[in-house]
Amino acid sequence: MTQGHGSTVDGVLRRSARRTPARLAVEYGERRWTYEELDDAVSRAASVLLAQGLTPGDRVGAYGHNSDAYLIAFLACARASLVHVPVNQNLTGDDLAYLVGQSGSTLVLADPALTGRLPDGVRVLPLRDAEGSLLARLADAPPYDGPEPRTDDLVQLLYTSGTTALPKGAMMTHRALVHEYLSAITALDLSAGDRPAHALPLYHSAQMHVFLLPYLAVGATNIILDAPDGDRLFDLVEAGRVDSLFAPPTVWIGLAGRSDFATRDLDGLRKAYYGASIMPVPVLERLRARLPRLSFYNCFGQSEIGPLATVLGPDEHEGRLDSCGRTVLFVDARVVDDNGKDVPDGTPGEIVYRSPQLCEGYWDKPEESAEAFRDGWFHSGDLAVRDADGYFTIVDRVKDVINSGGVLVASRQVEDALYTHESVAEAAVIGLPDERWIESVTAVVVPRGEVTEDQLIAHVKDTLTPFKAPKRVLFVAELPRNASGKILKRELRDRFSG
Repeated sequence: MTQGHGSTVDGVLRRSARRTPARLAVEYGERRWTYEELDDAVSRAASVLLAQGLTPGDRVGAYGHNSDAYLIAFLACARASLVHVPVNQNLTGDDLAYLVGQSGSTLVLADPALTGRLPDGVRVLPLRDAEGSLLARLADAPPYDGPEPRTDDLVQLLYTSGTTALPKGAMMTHRALVHEYLSAITALDLSAGDRPAHALPLYHSAQMHVFLLPYLAVGATNIILDAPDGDRLFDLVEAGRVDSLFAPPTVWIGLAGRSDFATRDLDGLRKAYYGASIMPVPVLERLRARLPRLSFYNCFGQSEIGPLATVLGPDEHEGRLDSCGRTVLFVDARVVDDNGKDVPDGTPGEIVYRSPQLCEGYWDKPEESAEAFRDGWFHSGDLAVRDADGYFTIVDRVKDVINSGGVLVASRQVEDALYTHESVAEAAVIGLPDERWIESVTAVVVPRGEVTEDQLIAHVKDTLTPFKAPKRVLFVAELPRNASGKILKRELRDRFSG
């Protein structure tokens, strides 16, 4: 193998394998991989991929549920200088065809149960659980012995969640992700002694790049789960096998709402990470009251920055529960107005970033890339406030701010007010077209028990300035979400705008 400086995604694993070869790296179901075994599997998988006729720079789709095979495939792509394209395993039809086609994926690695959804003519190699799958071929494949990838090579097209428009493929380099891993390790206090569970989809940047890969870098033992199943998670915590967990607010809400949440022995859980969407303050307060010794970390960012940009640590929560914290090691951020000028502390504006963690732009979308990267800064689309101590608070997505009668209303503030009502299980606030108000503040609520529209409107008026209260409350059985837990407000606006 041609040796380089090793500042690559697959190099993260290689170093841990040389440092602690016999330590258990990954558990998935009945399978166990030491660091040495995992590194060897990645090398053999890289050879399997190249034997399919792929060449460096080719895009390889990954369409599967959580598994050890999914992780091995990603690292094998990295080692073979291929570009990994993670695809939401819930996508079907035109949405799935768009990602496979727009990325130009030459081959798709897929769970056998999902292959029937793929567009006709797409080359498929099963990831696992099938004869001739990537996992099944490892034993007969030689270890990879080709050139190392270069630090500035593309390693992944990380598609945005598509909550406001068609997904865009953020072009991530080895250099960007390795910088992000170090930022995550330092900001989130990750260590080899932690016992993390990885239950959120690995196709999503938060679980893969903020937790699983950084934890492999420090040499921890990682349990990969199919999904964030409360019974399984609580059992693992009680057995002393898991003490660290990342989950979006929707999952924490679900765990806190379980009938056994107050009675299970969860004292072994030491680190709780939340992010991917905004955590309602009332929910966080309930969690902290139930588990006062649990250290909470708020992780914020977006796909284009790898995705971690800011962290609110456990010793920083008091008095600022609505903050997403301060920038991580390799991120610089400002809050600017529409002209790109800094606004005073305490004034809302768009948060912009400069960082070696940033993507190189969007795959085959030069106009969108030019729009996002202006004057040397990446424009995030998030509306934020910075205080004098450098803490950021996300007010809203710029596109989710509601213009009601010429007055701007932040949907998050109204949502937090709704969550303080005992009969609100979940809530999303959107603006709907209105002849009088331009946009009408509208709450879409999943109720818990009996509650009326008038009661919730009155509750918000008692909590906030009355003009911010919803004009309407719509009750639904569930809110639409992507696999990372983000509420798809675009879908709600489309559904109720008629």
